[in-house]
Amino acid sequence: MEYRDYYQVLGVPKTASAAEIKKAYRRLARELHPDRNPGDADAERRFKEANEAHAVLSDPEKRRRFDELGANWQAYQQAGFDPNQAGDWSAFGGVPGGMRWTVRTAGADDLGGFSDFFRMFFGDGSMGAGAASAAGAGGSPFGDLGAFRTTGQPVPRAEAHGTVEVTLAEVSKGTERTVAVDGRRLQVKIPPGVTDGAKIRLRDQGVTLTVKVKPDPRFTRQGANLATELPLSLPEALLGAEVPVPTLNGKVKLRIRPNTQNGQVIKIPGRGLPKRGHRDQKGDLLVTTRVVLPKLGDEARAEFERFAEAHPQPDPRHAN
Repeated sequence: MEYRDYYQVLGVPKTASAAEIKKAYRRLARELHPDRNPGDADAERRFKEANEAHAVLSDPEKRRRFDELGANWQAYQQAGFDPNQAGDWSAFGGVPGGMRWTVRTAGADDLGGFSDFFRMFFGDGSMGAGAASAAGAGGSPFGDLGAFRTTGQPVPRAEAHGTVEVTLAEVSKGTERTVAVDGRRLQVKIPPGVTDGAKIRLRDQGVTLTVKVKPDPRFTRQGANLATELPLSLPEALLGAEVPVPTLNGKVKLRIRPNTQNGQVIKIPGRGLPKRGHRDQKGDLLVTTRVVLPKLGDEARAEFERFAEAHPQPDPRHAN
């Protein structure tokens, strides 16, 4: 018998409210609707699973039954119950009052595209039309569901792993991602200031994600600080200027003082990344100047030679 974890189907935790379940279902229904995915068998299958999950989790009584029985389903199967044969329930500790249940499976036409598990436990509250009857008693075909608890423990799901990629701009503000892991689509929040290689654990889903920060051609990261290189012309470096500098949130004007040296580092406070644990505090942007020397023609070279003779410079290899 097929068992589906309806919480995983909708991508919500077991503690999800009715509103959260409804929101998750509507999102999946829009995304997977056959009209939007013509000929896509996988989308059609997942659309049916989402409808099935919503039918159970949106009904308080069905959700209670699922929560009580679903986690023990593997142990329930291992106890030897065969839904294709009639029999009693003594293997599960009996039913209150010594009642004997006679069970037969629903026909293929009764399944209606739903999983066997859904039809067995939630279809019309009675295992499908005419699927079960109790000798001398009415009500739920399973009586007290607690009668079916076994001493076996459910086998825990192995932890799933995945990767989520973000840009430096997204690290600066935080973001959300939809990630496919182990056949599931999960919504995950990426906190501001996250580092490359950081682990994000979705404990209720049994999933661990590794963050990969994409390289940025403009910046290198130094903790919460960002570093970049700023090309300057010779006149800008010698005479001073105001030049634009890129940041993660647009460009800012940077004042270059006269006689700025090549390789000088200028700090722009608060233009780096958020500091972990301190969302309101940011690192700095460290700007390293790179003076680009002009290529001189004959006339300009002659003028510069006259300038060098009139203004001799100390030997930089022996300067103190």
